[in-house]
Amino acid sequence: MNRALARLLIWLYPRDWRQRYSEEFEALLLAGRGGLRTAANVVWSALGEHIFSIRGGYMDQPAFGAIIKKPSAFLPLAMSLTALTMLGGAYIFSLSTGHGGLVREPDEGAIAHLWQLLMAGQMPVLVFFAIKWLPRAPRQTLYVLALQAGAALASMAPVFFLNL
Repeated sequence: MNRALARLLIWLYPRDWRQRYSEEFEALLLAGRGGLRTAANVVWSALGEHIFSIRGGYMDQPAFGAIIKKPSAFLPLAMSLTALTMLGGAYIFSLSTGHGGLVREPDEGAIAHLWQLLMAGQMPVLVFFAIKWLPRAPRQTLYVLALQAGAALASMAPVFFLNL
């Protein structure tokens, strides 16, 4: 690989990454075989660094991809999506049985109780996640909290709009 192409490929990476690794990475690219496959891998890795990289130059912080895999980050997302899936399944079931939508009953039913448990049960996990990760990696934690809030709102939307 020639030096101009190596520098162009390195330029695709985020600034913080380039400041720390550009010299070593350029030497690696110049020593390697090069070729289209190497260039494609470098472009793909640069895109990944832009999406999942550490912002602000703190290389000792965990990346977004590493934080989202933590149980305290993933569990509230899973609980909200499970609650949304239960509501969707109940709505489809009521349409298929001829009720024409969800019917309000005096007793809310098992699905409503499970939805409430799932939505309320994720609150302690969210608080634990925020307390543990906000001081360590604030930007990545805020991204995960935004995803969790979006999933919770998506689960609450049918309840609000269908007056359940």
